[in-house]
Amino acid sequence: MPKMKCQAGLTPADVSSETRMGQNYPFSAIVGQDEMKRALLLAAVDPAIGGILVFGDRGTGKSTAVRALAGLLPPMQVAGDCRYNCEPGDERRLCARCLEQSRAGRLKHRQVAVPVIDLPLGATEDRVAGALDLEKALVSGEKAFEPGLLASAHRGFLYIDEVNLLEDHLVDLLLDVAASGVNIIEREGLSIRHAARFVLIGSGNPEEGELRPQLLDRFGLSVEVASPKDIPSRVEVVKRRDAFDRDPEAFTALWKRKDAALRTRIGKARARRDAIETPDRILELASGLCLALGVDGLRGELTLMRAARALAALEGEREVTEANLRSIAVSALRHRLRRDPLDETGSGMRVERALAEVAPP
Repeated sequence: MPKMKCQAGLTPADVSSETRMGQNYPFSAIVGQDEMKRALLLAAVDPAIGGILVFGDRGTGKSTAVRALAGLLPPMQVAGDCRYNCEPGDERRLCARCLEQSRAGRLKHRQVAVPVIDLPLGATEDRVAGALDLEKALVSGEKAFEPGLLASAHRGFLYIDEVNLLEDHLVDLLLDVAASGVNIIEREGLSIRHAARFVLIGSGNPEEGELRPQLLDRFGLSVEVASPKDIPSRVEVVKRRDAFDRDPEAFTALWKRKDAALRTRIGKARARRDAIETPDRILELASGLCLALGVDGLRGELTLMRAARALAALEGEREVTEANLRSIAVSALRHRLRRDPLDETGSGMRVERALAEVAPP
């Protein structure tokens, strides 16, 4: 018997328990973890920053923060009943069915929530990329494509918990799609290609293994989270989580206004993002920092520029400032550093030290 399907082609296993209950923990209610929250907000303002890697101990709110992000994102326009989340008005990126409807003047629009899709570690390649619809094949003899998680995540977020434990064949698939923005399926006589542009968010515990360098380089920002070290913060975390578990609706209502203010702030930042200037001196500082750290390629500079610009947009500024760049330098570069056996300093400290040398405060 085929798996029961939920909204957007997901099986129940692909939907978090909070989502099934219709409630996500409010983003504004998360205690501390400022670097992680800022990185998620920046990715919401500009998905071109790239993915976000969140490493830290168990029970530090990694999964909660990612799922809470879904409640902050302004809705997006989707073409008709498209299974690939096609964006209306952009014929270059419409799937064949939507393109045909658009040219015939029959393409309808609708608003949907920005998808935040879970990719379980045990998922098969067919479940991730898509495969032949066995039900249609058996019942009617028709060859039809059943979209996978990559189609559901298009124009949204794809979340992988314990990403460092992901199987190699899925890592290879994600690398191919992340590089091209297109998912290509060639099997069982089917030849399908569809757009698959998403922000990849991975979380994990560094004690359980490292990421392959090729995948690590695909993440735009890398943040580290830890359990609170002071008693008041720990008590506040426990109190808020307990209140949410006992009455999710009442707790969410308490934070509704703050989440709404953040949502408005993200929307305004998106609208002004492309108009924000990035002075040459900021680009020169970014390049000098990457050279001082021995960062390979130019992805480091591009991420620094995009993240600093998104931060400037989020803070309502007209141009990128040195303070913006300093704020996100560690998150943008800590995972791009080569290992130095003679330097036991943590990667974040190495970035801060190089920044102080390149541009003394």
